[in-house]
Amino acid sequence: MQYTPPRMKGDSWKLWGAVVLSAGLLELPFPIAGPMPVWRSLFAWFALLPLLWAILTPANTERPRASRRAFLLAYLCGFLWYCGNCYWVRDTMERYGDMPPMAPTLLLIGFSLVLGLYFALFGLAVMLVRRASGSSLPALAAAPVLWAALELAAARITSVPWDQLGYSQVDNALVNQFAPWTGVYGISFVLVVMNALFTGALVLAARRQRLISGCIGLVLLLLGSAGLLMKPPLAPTSATAVLIQPNLDVGSDNVWAGAEWERRMAEFTRLAEEECKSYIAGIPQTGAPTMAMDCPSAPTHPDLVAWPESPAPFFEPDVRFQNALISIARTTGSPLVVGSIGADYSAAEQQWRNYNSALVVGADGARIGRYDKIHLVPFGEYVPFKDLLFFARKLTGRVSEFTRGNEREVFRLNGHRFGVFICYEAVFADEVRQFTRLGAQVLVNVSDDGWYGDTSAPWQHLNMARMRALENRRWLLRDTNNGVTAAIDPYGRVRQSIPRHQVDALPAKFGFRDDITFYAAHGDVFAWVCAILSIGVIGWGLRAILQNEIQTKVR
Repeated sequence: MQYTPPRMKGDSWKLWGAVVLSAGLLELPFPIAGPMPVWRSLFAWFALLPLLWAILTPANTERPRASRRAFLLAYLCGFLWYCGNCYWVRDTMERYGDMPPMAPTLLLIGFSLVLGLYFALFGLAVMLVRRASGSSLPALAAAPVLWAALELAAARITSVPWDQLGYSQVDNALVNQFAPWTGVYGISFVLVVMNALFTGALVLAARRQRLISGCIGLVLLLLGSAGLLMKPPLAPTSATAVLIQPNLDVGSDNVWAGAEWERRMAEFTRLAEEECKSYIAGIPQTGAPTMAMDCPSAPTHPDLVAWPESPAPFFEPDVRFQNALISIARTTGSPLVVGSIGADYSAAEQQWRNYNSALVVGADGARIGRYDKIHLVPFGEYVPFKDLLFFARKLTGRVSEFTRGNEREVFRLNGHRFGVFICYEAVFADEVRQFTRLGAQVLVNVSDDGWYGDTSAPWQHLNMARMRALENRRWLLRDTNNGVTAAIDPYGRVRQSIPRHQVDALPAKFGFRDDITFYAAHGDVFAWVCAILSIGVIGWGLRAILQNEIQTKVR
């Protein structure tokens, strides 16, 4: 009969219950159905504790098939977390995907099963180190490195770095000082260090080790919590942009024929001439100071007017569209960045190629250039592996057919350099920092978050854009179709915003910066170091386990 340690036969439910608890705690530091209170970010400091405890407690480590159980425990945690954090995937596909009944739910389940594997690999790797070393201390020490490495893999392999753990601290002025050096990965690393310290207070063998681990964890938690009360310096402003929020229905075809076009262009011009509003203020949950807009005594020309990515019928080859932009630019005396459909004719393919683009026009109405979106959304803007996934077109009837852009460019407007990127690209830190490295003094993100509806996704997307401002120490002007339209300062604070779901314009103050952060210059160096260390640790662990098994057989 196989030996079972005392009181462990009936303890399995505690392990599974712990990982369910961990998944629930991990939901709390992120927006769930709207703006998030700042204090909820504190849950990230101990949310992984139940998961790490379940993996490293003797109830798991001293029983057969501990590695397999660690994999499955972490897998369940990851699956549940993705189902909860990204529930909006189902809502979006149900509303706009033209899918059969139950297909959106199955899509969310499949999405969570795939991405939950990163959690599973984390659990397996932690257990691997535990088995190789014979102690939980090295396993806990390796956990932050392994976590950062797997977050990098999520960004580079599956291209879904959505709500990485570090984003939970975007309002923590102390912790987010790592961002200009390590990107969001360094913040995630610090949070897992804290979770590991608290776990050590429960699972380490020596009483002295448990005491030291718990005390260090409490001290660091108090220091980290103080970051929520810190106020970074105010970033100076020297320019004004008008960010137009058209609030168009993303679920309908916007044709704008005849008089409708003229009416829309008149509204575009009117919104572009907005100069001040009394209700402009910081979003409450960010703790940002209110920025009052001084109403000028005489008309002024904004330094930029932006129209977001949206379902407007703005096709670059359309002469009607070209004439409208010339008129608006000359009327406002301002350069324009306009979300539109770019098109080029391919002589080789003898067909037009369409791009999800941002068209840049000078104050005189002359075309300056166009940025074509490089990182397209799979199954939203194109179908990957079309020959293999031939059935996807039938399942996702409204998938657009865009061609991927191939060049990042910085545009000079009124003597300053602007970097423009589109929608989903805001979640890719290493791509956005390329604009700063190329000389952008301010970042502009045009987006259509109308696809998300009234879910948590627009607020999650906003926080990830705020992290890009932190990493690059740049003002970030975020212009969206239906919100959240905001001006974000170089410290990640929302300084101005306007309400969602209304036709409006935000006259936003911002500034220019020329300094280059370490992260902007060098990218994911920290995360890659963690990845290399993780490979080394896993290799060492496998070798140690193999040697132990060989020695056991020899005996």
